[in-house]
Amino acid sequence: MFTENQLKAIDSVIHTNLMEAGIDHVIFMDMAGNTIAKHDNGKNRLDSIAFAALAAGNFAAVDAMAKLVGESEFSLLFHKGEKSSIHFSKASDDTLLITMFNKDISLGLVRLKAGEAIEQINEILSNE
Repeated sequence: MFTENQLKAIDSVIHTNLMEAGIDHVIFMDMAGNTIAKHDNGKNRLDSIAFAALAAGNFAAVDAMAKLVGESEFSLLFHKGEKSSIHFSKASDDTLLITMFNKDISLGLVRLKAGEAIEQINEILSNE
């Protein structure tokens, strides 16, 4: 369970590190598909509940594939589309950080900013 202070701090990290970098949507969720925090730029409508459930299933399927090829896990996934892309990062054993961004944002920037956000979120969660 998360405290109110933790949730506010997580929201702040997401806003500062990801939304201000030009990311379209961010979902911080647990592995069961429950949304913990979500942000968007207000330009597109996204059913974040359905998206989080599908993302959890997608990550679970890829985790099973990793085990089949002898890996303990694949901690990062990337799906590239014509207009939009999705970056999945395993934040902890229990959580995922998903970023959706357009073709004007580089994958390198997303990876950098997501990594920084994950470090800060994990610090927030370990301090309370």
